[in-house]
Amino acid sequence: MTESSATITHWGEVTFGRATSDALLNRAQAEMDELRDAVTNRDADKDIALEAADVMILLHRLVGTLGFDLAAVVDEKMTINRKRDWQPSGDGTGQHK
Repeated sequence: MTESSATITHWGEVTFGRATSDALLNRAQAEMDELRDAVTNRDADKDIALEAADVMILLHRLVGTLGFDLAAVVDEKMTINRKRDWQPSGDGTGQHK
């Protein structure tokens, strides 16, 4: 099965009940902290990937409750990003001008 924001949001509501945006953001932050710990502790690559998936699941739920699909919104945002001028930070990241 290929998951979408709608299927993940439905699963979340059936499993946990309806959540507020704040609750989803707080849980996503907790999952982000677990991801940071996994990277810092140099956990196995698969474990890091699974922690990243937990963050994405929460983001899918948040966006899904707003009636959007995260993958579609990412595609839309990447179209915008590809047209922007960027200032590299020198560490593999950067900011748009």
